[in-house]
Amino acid sequence: MAEGVFEATTANWDTEVLKEKGLVMIDFWAAWCGPCRMISPTVEELAKEYSGRIKVFKLNTDENSEIASRYKIMGIPTIMFFRDGVKLDQIVGVVPKQQLKAKLDALLAG
Repeated sequence: MAEGVFEATTANWDTEVLKEKGLVMIDFWAAWCGPCRMISPTVEELAKEYSGRIKVFKLNTDENSEIASRYKIMGIPTIMFFRDGVKLDQIVGVVPKQQLKAKLDALLAG
């Protein structure tokens, strides 16, 4: 994983994501997914830019299908946002970095 990006798994989901205080961004992805590879550098850049303000995770949907099913992930990449263990929003598909920044800024302000 890149600097500032952590791996979410079925085993650590509750402790790392649901019990995390503050804003969490999770990138649901798979190794075979081209669009996932396209958005990955953006996720890594945002992890660095927002270091100390949000926690960023990547979750491999093939290796952690239970979590993907629980959150009804129908397409990847899906970027999901949580605050204090509560799902706030999600974005499906590849989107421009500016759109993700705007979403993070709005969630941090709210």
